[in-house]
Amino acid sequence: MVSSMCPPRQPDHNSSNGCATRLLVTLLLLVTLAATMAAAQESEPAQRESPRAESGAASVGKFLAGGAIGLATHEAGHLLFDAIFDADPVVRRVDFHGIPFFALTHRSGLPPRQELAISSAGFWVQHAESEWLLSRRPHLRDEHAPLAKGVLAFDVLASGAYAVAAFAKTGPAERDTRGIAESARIDERWVGAMILAPAVLDTIRYFRPGAKWAKWASRGSKIGFVLLLFR
Repeated sequence: MVSSMCPPRQPDHNSSNGCATRLLVTLLLLVTLAATMAAAQESEPAQRESPRAESGAASVGKFLAGGAIGLATHEAGHLLFDAIFDADPVVRRVDFHGIPFFALTHRSGLPPRQELAISSAGFWVQHAESEWLLSRRPHLRDEHAPLAKGVLAFDVLASGAYAVAAFAKTGPAERDTRGIAESARIDERWVGAMILAPAVLDTIRYFRPGAKWAKWASRGSKIGFVLLLFR
């Protein structure tokens, strides 16, 4: 099965790199998918009546692990489309007002729609992830599920942070919101608003699971963000 992903071809350094990238992306996606499923299935609702005793440190550790899963799936979304478009992804060191960080970037010169898809993919994954968690477990707030809550917290807080950077038009040039804005030919502040809306609505859904208007508004905003690709 693995060999079918990289069919035999004439020796070529770039082709070999592309094949290795696709294999790496496939492995990363499988790992992150398994981790996300584990987070979603953690402490199923049927088990809430008799939760297992767990130390505070263990709960905090699981919560942080959930945040790490959220980061991994965000980056996996970028990598997936990097591989689809043979965009030669690389990790580059960047800084945000003196705070060192890293950015997953790719070669320049891609068609605008491909650039838009790559830049948006991390948010698409976050939106799908949050939707799955809140639809499958609308009363997540009342459950002892630190891993799942960590994933959701990352999705919401990361979107909020990106939105603030987009509103201020600040941060490294590789930031996703800038790539989306330039590819879609819209103001970056509009991108910030499109990212912030589902984060705010999903937060409302977490604290008020009975708010149907928030559920449907959130879903509509996520669909609208995907439709930006066809603008």
